[in-house]
Amino acid sequence: MHSCTMWKLLSCSLCLFVSSQFGICSVWTSGSDPDGEVKVEVVFKPEECVKKSKKGDLVNAHYDGFLAKDGSQFYCSRTDKDGHPQWFVLGVGQVLKGLDVGMMGMCAGEKRKVTIPSALAFGEKGKGPVPPNATVVFEVEVLSVSRGPRSMEAFGQIDQDKDRSLSKAEVKHRLKLDYEKDGKPRDDPFYEKIINDIFRKSDHDRDGLISAKEYNIYEHDEL
Repeated sequence: MHSCTMWKLLSCSLCLFVSSQFGICSVWTSGSDPDGEVKVEVVFKPEECVKKSKKGDLVNAHYDGFLAKDGSQFYCSRTDKDGHPQWFVLGVGQVLKGLDVGMMGMCAGEKRKVTIPSALAFGEKGKGPVPPNATVVFEVEVLSVSRGPRSMEAFGQIDQDKDRSLSKAEVKHRLKLDYEKDGKPRDDPFYEKIINDIFRKSDHDRDGLISAKEYNIYEHDEL
């Protein structure tokens, strides 16, 4: 049986147990688009939650997509791209707008069911197996949440030589501190993969550094 489908069935079978142990909550979260809202159901939440995800955090997660209309699956991160969980910066448009909204405030180890209206998903045109104007449902499992690298406070902490730009060495140093602090040190290839992705998306002039302007995805006047 498909691993994602098995996880979905297992989640359903554990529903009563989870609700009795941790409580299942359901909230409606407004997106910036007035045409729809994102429904968030917390399926599992660990007892210990040191850090909750917020805009600008680096998140590692699995997420599996289904059509709300008939439950058919159109995406599974456990089989796409060799089954590796996805790395992305939350709240900056690297994933669907509805996922950016629905994954705020998540702990490492938390699982949610996020129902996203068409306006915050694939819209009037749809995409691939997702038809136009389709409401979609994502089952999300967050594996880790790391600080920034996007608030200007974080920028100042990462910028060790205070030259108002970030080198790969500075970013790597910060990532290693975060993971070691959480008791989860990783090997160099793990950090290099994250760093290369960050610089590919942020180092717009390809000079090997992330300037304060390139870094400040919030476009605030904090500089």
